[in-house]
Amino acid sequence: MKTNKTKIMGIINANEDSFFKNSRFYDSNAVIKIEKMINDGADIIDLGGVSSRPGSIAVSVEEELRRVKPIIDLIYEEKLYEKVKFSLDSYEPKVLDYALCKGFSIVNDITGLENEEVCKVASKYNAEVIIMHMQNNPENMQQSPEYKNVLLDIDNFFKQRVEKAKSFGIKDIILDVGIGFGKNLEHNLTLIKNLNYFSHFGFELLMAASRKSMINTIVESTPEERLPGTIAIHLESIRNGASIVRCHDVKEHFQSIKVQEAINCIEIL
Repeated sequence: MKTNKTKIMGIINANEDSFFKNSRFYDSNAVIKIEKMINDGADIIDLGGVSSRPGSIAVSVEEELRRVKPIIDLIYEEKLYEKVKFSLDSYEPKVLDYALCKGFSIVNDITGLENEEVCKVASKYNAEVIIMHMQNNPENMQQSPEYKNVLLDIDNFFKQRVEKAKSFGIKDIILDVGIGFGKNLEHNLTLIKNLNYFSHFGFELLMAASRKSMINTIVESTPEERLPGTIAIHLESIRNGASIVRCHDVKEHFQSIKVQEAINCIEIL
């Protein structure tokens, strides 16, 4: 049974090729959006400078830092990190080091701590780490993904990476099954329905399905049209053990979650 308060993680992208164009912000515009997300009920803000959508191609470390540095600097100058937690969606040690020394406290690593240097940087700052599962890489992950058993395979991955994290002294861990990262629709739905399967690790579970293409596979829709499907997935995930939802639409999620909590407080007669 989930006991953690549900936290909302708002998404800010500092790149031109993120799949949802309305999540792209730059410099002072990003800070305005961040402040709005905080007022709308965000507990965490997740900043990313590189797209990880299917088919995307990685950029240089220098380019990633060039994109996120102005926003990180403004967050630090405005001391916004005193209001909410900030995470960086990155697997580049140099970029993560810069963010963590400027008030960020969470490493959101889509490679699930593949790089030992990321582990060292996270440990250096005593940062919280999100371990996400991804099969292959963003360039090819959606080319006929296969599993012997999607729950067991991801469970084994988490066991290995949690052990790795602990070996570097990392204690605060969040697990993310990686919806859409090397999974077909059946894999995604199985993970959502059986999210509690991973609760035995004793860590918070994050669900990140905001406006993703799995919704289009069920009901044909553009990213701009997928808010209802997003909320349906995230509310179901909360019922099944998620305590963090990563989303583009903080205000709408805040209302939906509060209504769900009010319903859950009433006993069945």
